[in-house]
Amino acid sequence: MSAAPQRMIVGITGATGIQFGIRALEVLREMGVETHLVVSRAGEMTRAYETDMTRDQLHALADHVYPIQDVGAAIASGSFRTMGMLIAPCSVRTLAEVASGVTTTLLTRAADVVLKERRKLVLMVREAPLHAGHIRNMLTVTEMGGIIHPPVPAFYTKPETIADLVDHALGRAFDCFDLDMPNMPRWGEEGETAPSGAAVVRITP
Repeated sequence: MSAAPQRMIVGITGATGIQFGIRALEVLREMGVETHLVVSRAGEMTRAYETDMTRDQLHALADHVYPIQDVGAAIASGSFRTMGMLIAPCSVRTLAEVASGVTTTLLTRAADVVLKERRKLVLMVREAPLHAGHIRNMLTVTEMGGIIHPPVPAFYTKPETIADLVDHALGRAFDCFDLDMPNMPRWGEEGETAPSGAAVVRITP
């Protein structure tokens, strides 16, 4: 079979952190990856709360955009081949729908399709603290083949801006798709070393 097209579904939900979805669309365009965007109603609300970006400006970042209730869209079918789907950010409601398989929107239907076709599904879950139900849903999605990838900040890169933190967290998510985030610092590569004078702490039982 030919290789899967350089085509990715991007879902944006109502969890805080829409910057991850926005930046994902920008970087995927730079990489030449075709993007198929679906935004939940709560995601559109979060866009208005957290950014100065209009709905049209957000949608313009993607190659294709689908209404949230368009369950007849291309991305609702397994015959439409993609690299997989990134949900950034992912709300715990979306997580719960994916875990249960009871999908009510195109966004969660597309995620379900990605799982059944054994493609990559990466959920950048944004919630804290977590109760047992959240954790069970994470385990269920993981057992189904999905990847739970919370946007956890890394400080060994010595970030100077929020954009640095967003890029590194997103770059680690892109690693799941074998995509290289441009200019992302990696521990132990290209001359990266431990900070000068850093102590190695060993904890023994």
